[in-house]
Amino acid sequence: MRDGVRRIPLLDEIRGFAIICMVFHHFFYDLGFVLNIKAGYDIFNALCVFQPFFWSAFIITSGICSRLSRSAVKRGIIVLSGGIAVTVATAVIMPLIGITGAEIYFGILSCLGCCMIITGLASPLIEKCDERAGAAVCGFLFLASYKISEKKLLFGLITLPDFLYQSDWLCPLGLYSQSFHSADYFSLVPWLFLFLVGAFIGKYARDGAFPKTAYKSRSVFFQKAGKYSFWIYLAHQPVLYALLYSFKYLTGLFN
Repeated sequence: MRDGVRRIPLLDEIRGFAIICMVFHHFFYDLGFVLNIKAGYDIFNALCVFQPFFWSAFIITSGICSRLSRSAVKRGIIVLSGGIAVTVATAVIMPLIGITGAEIYFGILSCLGCCMIITGLASPLIEKCDERAGAAVCGFLFLASYKISEKKLLFGLITLPDFLYQSDWLCPLGLYSQSFHSADYFSLVPWLFLFLVGAFIGKYARDGAFPKTAYKSRSVFFQKAGKYSFWIYLAHQPVLYALLYSFKYLTGLFN
């Protein structure tokens, strides 16, 4: 965080709540994936209806915080490196030990890392834009491109050509083939636009112009989770896998 910029507890609390919801959500998927418990998949799928809301909150707050960072580009490189590490672990290392189907290509860390780098590089232009107009335009672009993976733009008024979806090389942009699979996937389009909504709102945070209630502490737990959300994301699946595979092994021994 930049020197002289007051930390905003509400932002940490929102990010913390979102990351805890994500861990809770993934736990049920892992119950199905590791222990073959159908109810785990059923609960996971039922909770998917809430997923866009807490990830949207997480991405917007991350965009806001990018305006408070000493170097959004440096932070973005670190986060993107974490995303690449997740891809290597799930798509290379885990298959070598017989765990397949959990591969992650361009997950949330890769997306956020790229968003931070782009926002940092574009900061001179962002500074020149009116924050209200910038947030409104980016919000519109997010909604207009939300269905890009379904070949639709501008609320279905534009249908993208099939040739854009013949390979997976453009998956970071939301364009991929029918055979593409990623256990966690957030493409730059449309999520970069939502991140930029947060970046424009971040001017008010940087200037200390948020409502007074945003500076009041409500939950130390969620604040800590939000502050260390990057590390929680990196660690949560290895921890869950270790616990569930250990449980599977031990219960197998005693059956």
